[in-house]
Amino acid sequence: MSTHLHHEPSEYAEGNLAQIRDTIARLQSPIQDVQTLLSLLAAPLRRLRLLSPQFLSYDTSPLDTNLPNVLRYIPVLQRALLEHVIPSWETILKENRTYGLIEQYFFPDSFSFASPAAGEVALQAYSVILSLPLTDYSIAFLARLAKAYPIDVLHKAVFSGTPRIAPVRGSITWEDCVRNVAAVPGKVANALGVRGVPVPAELEHGVYFNHTHSREDVTSVAYLISKLVSVGVFPPSIPSSPAQPSFFQAALPGIRAHVASPRYTQVWAELLSELPSSLALNTILTSFVSHLRSIDDLDTSDRTRAVVHSQALLLRGVFGKPGKDRGELWDAIKAVALGREWSVGHARVFACWISGVEKGRVDVTALETFLKHIVTLWTTPEHVKHSLLKHHQYVTALLLLVLSYLPASPTNPGAVNDLALSPPFVNAVSIYLGHLDPSVRRCGMLVAEEVARGAGKKLDFDDWDGDQPGKAWSRDIRQLVRGGVDSAVDMEVDSDDEGDGDEEANPEQETSHADNERETTRSARQPRVETVEDSDDDSLSGYASSNASSRSPSPTPSELEEIEKDPTLRVGQKKVARPVYLAQLGEMVRPTSGVKSENEEGEVTKIEVALNAAEELIRRKSNYGTELEENAVNLVYGFVGLQDNYDLENFSQKRQATLNALVACCPRKAVPAMIEEFFQNQYSTEQRFAMLNALALGARELAGLPVPETPATQNEALQRVSFPSKRLPPHLHQKYVTASDASTALQPVQNLLEGISRTAIDKTRDDAANKVPGLVRQKQLRIRQPAKVTELRPATGSVLDMHSAQMKARATTTFTDVAAEYFIYPLINRFWLFLRDEQTRETRTAGQSELHRYKSTGTGLILNAMVLSHFLATLAVLVHASKNAKEWLAVVAPDALELAVALGTRRLTRDEDTGDDGEGDGKGGKEAAVLTNSLELVLVVLDGCVDRDGGRTISLEHTTVVLGAGDWAGEVLSQLEKGAKVLGGGGAQEVRLRRAAAGVVLKVDEVTSRWRRSMIEGF
Repeated sequence: MSTHLHHEPSEYAEGNLAQIRDTIARLQSPIQDVQTLLSLLAAPLRRLRLLSPQFLSYDTSPLDTNLPNVLRYIPVLQRALLEHVIPSWETILKENRTYGLIEQYFFPDSFSFASPAAGEVALQAYSVILSLPLTDYSIAFLARLAKAYPIDVLHKAVFSGTPRIAPVRGSITWEDCVRNVAAVPGKVANALGVRGVPVPAELEHGVYFNHTHSREDVTSVAYLISKLVSVGVFPPSIPSSPAQPSFFQAALPGIRAHVASPRYTQVWAELLSELPSSLALNTILTSFVSHLRSIDDLDTSDRTRAVVHSQALLLRGVFGKPGKDRGELWDAIKAVALGREWSVGHARVFACWISGVEKGRVDVTALETFLKHIVTLWTTPEHVKHSLLKHHQYVTALLLLVLSYLPASPTNPGAVNDLALSPPFVNAVSIYLGHLDPSVRRCGMLVAEEVARGAGKKLDFDDWDGDQPGKAWSRDIRQLVRGGVDSAVDMEVDSDDEGDGDEEANPEQETSHADNERETTRSARQPRVETVEDSDDDSLSGYASSNASSRSPSPTPSELEEIEKDPTLRVGQKKVARPVYLAQLGEMVRPTSGVKSENEEGEVTKIEVALNAAEELIRRKSNYGTELEENAVNLVYGFVGLQDNYDLENFSQKRQATLNALVACCPRKAVPAMIEEFFQNQYSTEQRFAMLNALALGARELAGLPVPETPATQNEALQRVSFPSKRLPPHLHQKYVTASDASTALQPVQNLLEGISRTAIDKTRDDAANKVPGLVRQKQLRIRQPAKVTELRPATGSVLDMHSAQMKARATTTFTDVAAEYFIYPLINRFWLFLRDEQTRETRTAGQSELHRYKSTGTGLILNAMVLSHFLATLAVLVHASKNAKEWLAVVAPDALELAVALGTRRLTRDEDTGDDGEGDGKGGKEAAVLTNSLELVLVVLDGCVDRDGGRTISLEHTTVVLGAGDWAGEVLSQLEKGAKVLGGGGAQEVRLRRAAAGVVLKVDEVTSRWRRSMIEGF
């Protein structure tokens, strides 16, 4: 019995801990429905008293109230949310307006702000978010954290939020916190800079660090200050841009308001004494002085003197009095006051500060010490000879101002008399008198006269009247010095006059913790109705309905949409949920049961929902775990085999975008499966084109090359910008305008290859032209045409922004890493096997009658001219995109060249021996599209070889193929010049064929002319 009672508390505690562990495990696993997810999210929050009232109904499975120490599991829960839940459920939770449950795990709202757990949750959020790769939503969380939980709130959470934290542990926690907070802007800038996305305004260095200040615990704040110094938050001058951080620009108003408090000045003194290095103190003093209010240098009015007095009081309040025991402060004063160029106004502030800033009392010891440092600089020959006039005037003014504060009398001249009799000072005056610049020379004369007067002697150079250089300034500074010291003014300065003159309106000096309240209600999205008006064609205007008509008006599109969504009219129809996991997406397009559903309308909706969500879901899952790799092959099978049996809107474009995303996001799994499916015999021409387009466009995306605009990537917002004036309704625009560009939009691979081959030909032509002296001279003498204005289209579309951002951010897999192994060689090797099998089947049935012979060039088959030409174009695009791969020169280029020459010269099927009359005269030949793309593939290979090593490898190791390609291209060009006709030629196709053949001839000549001697010796 006693044993049972002894173990019962332990078993009870283990049972409680099993609850939270089970919650974490379920969050890390696929979740079936949104209600289950909400229940899992609500339970830990309620246990921590962080669950908002509007979400209380979701806590259907609460945790036990005796569950101990739930806070220790917060980092694990946050990590599970970032890695598993948000990538899958973010869209659905936002649509249901329950995304606030996720946000409570990172920055609890104002309702939960008073809870002790809120601060610790925010502390853990910084650490967990920065330990993982930054995504769009994690960056948004950091922006919200910086606003709702600034450093002073985190400081309170560390040292006073939870009493259980020991002092030593609290210091370690605080150091980690400061390190994380200081690292946020840099990490965000690095993450977004790679993607070419601007940094959010809240996380820019200037805005972010301007809100970073704390008010408690000297040791911890000293660590924070030193960290801020190291990241550049104390600039040596006032920032010229809001994006530049400045501590004092944000904190100086608060310092000015509390500097009169003795306790406040004591905290600053202790804080500066705790700094780890004198360099940090120098940086802080420089930044502080540069942020003081600018002062009219030579103004002797009482108001200006009062401003000088108030600025000196600020310096004394923050940095204290420079006494004998303040060695580090004296080092900082020498480095800052004498090591930089300041204005005379700053010199007045320095002198007033050193004097003690007290009326009727001066710190003679500090003034004499400071005077020695100034005289050392002023008498240095290097300073006299090489310093600029502005620096001379500053040091001279500082010297005279310090002298004016020293009490002197004819009977007791003190330090002034010692200075007048000092040999270095006398020698410096003589050097000044010999200076070639009259303004600098008068600085020495002025100091000599004032020192002599202070020592009770008489010296007058009698050269101060007139407008010559330096005389006016000397008269003004003499008047300033003899008019009295700035510390003797009784006048008080208003707060507005005392404020930082360069401090612009900054309404967010202190962060309000109520700003983190999020929107709870949003207006429901109303259907948009476009009204098209065309005043130029009255025939399109309808007749007005008669008021006496008994016919009811026709329903508007919005009314039709509401009727369609009315649940009372759609009894028995289940709403198809948006897929959250890739396995669900695969089940929607390729059911594993194998049984066709009788509910055809439900199947239509399921396929439509899958197409709408596929691309976004695949790209979002690309950087999270192995889910995409596990489902990529099944998705390839499903979307490649998908047929448009229900005439869905934009079916082909959405399927193409999905296949592109699969290739770009998971090339090692999706590409081999897609290539294998391409050579199967159950697919149509459209499906094969979709696979080839996906391989080419996905490869260029991986390679970081520009992807042409297609209907799958175009954005409606960009299209509206392209037609800012009158435009047809969307369906008519698609019918008439887009149809004229079908050859461009629906054949991206052909357009890419045409552009690549044109660039290669132009490059060859320019290189050849540069070898002719006459053409070179003519180019040099020709007047260069002015550059034309290029229109920049604004990238305002969110889909394109997300697409390009994710394309740039994906740096883990580049195309050069996977080009040969997963793209090019599987495609080439599988084609040779397919061609062998097809020719074998034709040979076996060659002896049978025409009706029973096997033909491999039927519609939809791979050896058909349409599909074969597109295959060659795709291979050319892949070869061009991979020319920087390490295997390119040795294996990719020669094998691709051999394939191109073989397909362009050899007979692939028996049908090529048959002419138009059906007789076997052997003149049927190749179609123009196949010849053109074969030649362009050769051109791409040779151009890449020239770029890589000048064509050395391909010409020396594969001489026969190179020469053969040149002879073949020359023969094709010769026959075309003689007027020979090619099947499928004429028009633009014949122009492309001529250009490709000429380009190959030029490129082969370029290669052979460079390596002809070595090629001949090789034979």
